[in-house]
Amino acid sequence: MTHGSPCYRSIINLDSEMELVGKIKVIFDEKSFASGFTKREFVITTEEQYPNDIMFELLKEKGAMVNGLKPGDRVNVKFDIRGREWQEKYFNSLVAWKVDPVGAATTPQDDQLPPPPMEKFNDPIEDDLPF
Repeated sequence: MTHGSPCYRSIINLDSEMELVGKIKVIFDEKSFASGFTKREFVITTEEQYPNDIMFELLKEKGAMVNGLKPGDRVNVKFDIRGREWQEKYFNSLVAWKVDPVGAATTPQDDQLPPPPMEKFNDPIEDDLPF
């Protein structure tokens, strides 16, 4: 990128592991489809100044990962983003592949490594968003 050219950055790096910590708000019953496919959805509430309710899907046998959890339990969810088109409409899903209660025994790799450094950009970002 040359100086003065537009600064294009990806907000979400799809090559990196994504995770979110929050409290379980609701766990839905497993849904079964005619094809034999199953999924289970759950919602966590994030712990920021302005909390968000985020819904995740657990596919197939991964639905059992929320067994034993209840509303109010604090969890760390590792997930992938998936997108698809259907009848000229586009949909995104957050597909969880690991759900760990916060405070559960973890390996040093999970909880003692510092986060990766933030990239620094010299080009200012111009946007007209009011926030």
